[in-house]
Amino acid sequence: MAKKPQSMHVTKRPDGRWEAKKPNAKRPSFVGDTQAETKQAAGEILGNQGGGERIVHGRDGRIRDKDTIPPGNDPNPPKDTEH
Repeated sequence: MAKKPQSMHVTKRPDGRWEAKKPNAKRPSFVGDTQAETKQAAGEILGNQGGGERIVHGRDGRIRDKDTIPPGNDPNPPKDTEH
């Protein structure tokens, strides 16, 4: 049976800090002072849990970046440019 792909969102909190949280989770997996710190922690957490999508939101709440963390399955892998 295949594992359901995981995802984690990095968003700004009302208190000014950043959180990494899985969809439908009641509590964040990580809370950090900077977006970069929280983005890195989210990647490490996803990597330890079998990979998945890290979705980073800007200060305005809009998605600004998506990354597939290995060994997750990238839905849009880069095309091979070697011939």
